[in-house]
Amino acid sequence: MSGDGRPIGVFDSGMGGLTVLRALAARLPRERFVYLGDTARLPYGTKSAETVQAYALQATRLLVGEGVKMVVVACNTASAVALYVLQEAWDPVPVIGVIEPGARAGVAATKNRRIAVIATEGTVKGGAYARAIRRLMGDAHVVQQPCQVFVALAEEGWAESPATLAAAKHYLEPLFDGADAPDTLVLGCTHFPVLASTIRRTVGAAIALVDSAETTAAAVEEALAANGLALGPEQPVQGPAIRFFATDAPERFARVGAIFLGREIDEGAVELVDLRKA
Repeated sequence: MSGDGRPIGVFDSGMGGLTVLRALAARLPRERFVYLGDTARLPYGTKSAETVQAYALQATRLLVGEGVKMVVVACNTASAVALYVLQEAWDPVPVIGVIEPGARAGVAATKNRRIAVIATEGTVKGGAYARAIRRLMGDAHVVQQPCQVFVALAEEGWAESPATLAAAKHYLEPLFDGADAPDTLVLGCTHFPVLASTIRRTVGAAIALVDSAETTAAAVEEALAANGLALGPEQPVQGPAIRFFATDAPERFARVGAIFLGREIDEGAVELVDLRKA
């Protein structure tokens, strides 16, 4: 019998990272997961880099304490400013963020070397996606657009509402106007896959949409195999498929989180934790 039966840890500042968990569970149906949403301190995008690093270390300390074999940082802000800190702190536990996989997929998808990135204001200001893309494709032309209203629309579950379509047209039509427009759009926030149908309706069928949740799940699958951590095919699955932790309002986590996970979350299954004591 081979493989590693320990769960995979996933954390985000709130519920958006559940889109990453959803993609992970679909791609790795036999693996178990521990998800932590730091709902008491969201959003991370308005915090300083030093504060986000401190929060991320507390979050991952809890996950590592739960015996995870890998940590997935399902938060763009934390991936941008804290990934290297976490990788150093928890070595040899692999720590994977969402930005590098999204950038790789964007570079692979573009034909005209023009890539648009939509994200929260904090992620856009930090420029992490643009840097990651240009490391992989030095002559890439990257345009970025903050789409902060998308976050609230996603949390309301308004995936295809008139308000969401109006916001999508406001944010996206200027990006794709003209002969030299990008041919690839990176969804640089874990909330945004919930709105993918409206985004696709706005930008048209010819634009390649890169979902950072899907690309991160693929990167995790590769890392599990490379590190000999995948659950063996004959290895029994032990324990619940997913355990949930939240730092505030478990009832809201369960209600809103269901939108992102794509299935109901039992409020009683969400454990309230205090990361300051982690």
